[in-house]
Amino acid sequence: MSTDRRWSAVDAYFSGALLAPDAALEAALANNSAAGMPAHDVSPLQGQFLALLTRAVGARRVLEIGTLGGYSTIGFARSVGPEGRVITLEIDPHRAAVARSNLRRAGVADRVEILIGAAAQSLAALAKQATEPFDVIFIDADKPGNPAYLEWALRLSRPGTLIIADNVVRDGAVADAGSKDPNVVGIRSFIELLAREPRVQATALQTVGVKGYDGFAIALVRSIA
Repeated sequence: MSTDRRWSAVDAYFSGALLAPDAALEAALANNSAAGMPAHDVSPLQGQFLALLTRAVGARRVLEIGTLGGYSTIGFARSVGPEGRVITLEIDPHRAAVARSNLRRAGVADRVEILIGAAAQSLAALAKQATEPFDVIFIDADKPGNPAYLEWALRLSRPGTLIIADNVVRDGAVADAGSKDPNVVGIRSFIELLAREPRVQATALQTVGVKGYDGFAIALVRSIA
């Protein structure tokens, strides 16, 4: 069995053992595919991981940078509960419309606000509004923008906020210091900013599975001074 096939087989085993069937999430993936959207959603196990982190820190406010079709948004919305709030940023109106449909089907649309437009502009608007800090911030949009998204995330955080960035390994390409790939360059700049940032404590985890070889960076905000 090839490595990739083994990764997928292990994912299938854990998903079957640990995850209950979820009609809303399965419908969201089908709806996304029918709408011609790329299959960039987190895997079911990764979605559960994000949801568990959100519950573990008692989050009531989540900021998601990059909505796509709202698959991970559903997990965040369920985790914050009926009194919680998720703000998610999406540049593409079509994708935002698909996400709204998925959120309604999942019964969580009332606790989610989708802001349409370039993420940097939406983040600047949130900061200008002096919005209440977020408990969890998930960065999963264009990778060249990650350094700027980190700066905004820190402005919108409090001590104890978790900042999570997806797709930071990129099949191992992140280790190539000479890469000219804008995605790799963006991720490496993001990691370098984390390394120099005294306000956070950070780590990164490699992952394998149905989504291939990738990983997450996770930072805990220790102070905002």
